[in-house]
Amino acid sequence: MTLPALILAAGRGSRLGELTANSPKGMTRLAGRPLLEWQRLALASASLDPIAAIAGYQAYQVEQVIPVAFENANWERTNMVATLACGASWLATTGAIVSYSDIAYHPDWVRRLVEAPPAPVTLTYDKDWRRLWEMRSDDPLSDAETFRVDAAGTLLEIGGRASSIDDVRGQYMGLLRILPDGWRAMAAALDDLEPTIRASIDMTSLLALLIARGTTVTTVAGSGRWVEVDTPDDLSVYEQMLTNLDRSWRHDWRWYEEKVKTL
Repeated sequence: MTLPALILAAGRGSRLGELTANSPKGMTRLAGRPLLEWQRLALASASLDPIAAIAGYQAYQVEQVIPVAFENANWERTNMVATLACGASWLATTGAIVSYSDIAYHPDWVRRLVEAPPAPVTLTYDKDWRRLWEMRSDDPLSDAETFRVDAAGTLLEIGGRASSIDDVRGQYMGLLRILPDGWRAMAAALDDLEPTIRASIDMTSLLALLIARGTTVTTVAGSGRWVEVDTPDDLSVYEQMLTNLDRSWRHDWRWYEEKVKTL
C-alpha cells in the first residue's frame, strides 16, 4: 500500500521577518521554487500518494502549490504537534510520511524512509549536520539538540540541551514516517498531558516522551542532501553556495532538473 504524505505547513515562520509577513513559511522561495514545491516534488518522486498539507496561516496560498487536506485554525496559539494532530484520521488508518514545511531534501531520503523496516515511528537524521550548522551559525551548539542512537539505529535520546558536540550524533531533519501504532502511541502520550502543555509541546519533546514511555523510534541515517530554512541568512548562504556551483557542497538537495520539470 502506498503511503500518503502530509506536509505540516500551518506556521508563519516569524524568524524570517518580512519574507513571511504575508505568506506562510513554506511559501518562502529557495533556488527559484517555494519550499513547499521542493517538498512536493521530492515526495512525488518517491511515489507517495496522496500528497497534501495541513495549513493554517494564509492557507489559501498553500493551496496554490499543494492540496490542503486539513487546517489548524489555532496555528497562532499551538505548536507543530497540534498541527500534526489535525491529520489524525490519516495517521490512524494508513499512517503517513510527515514533512516539515521549512526543509528541502533529495527524494532518496524519502525513498529510504518508505523502505525502512516497519516501526511505530521512524525518522531521518543527518550524520554530517555539523558542516551545515557551521555555515548557518558561528556557534553550532546554540541551535543543536542532543541526539543518540544505538548500534541498531534505535533512537535513545533527542531534544535535550547539548553541552558539547559529542552530545549530538546527528541532526533530526523534520522528515519522518508515522504508522498507525505510532500515532496511537503519540495520541496516548498527548492525552496524558495537561491542555496547556499539549498545545505547546514540540516534536522533539514528543519523540523524547515516546521513548520514555517505551515506544520504539527507529532511524534512517544519511549525510547531506538537505537544508533547513529558519532565517534570511540561511537563504543567503544556500543561494551563495548554489551560485558558486560548489560541487563539494554535500548539502545540495537538488536532483536532475529535467526530472524535476516532469513531476
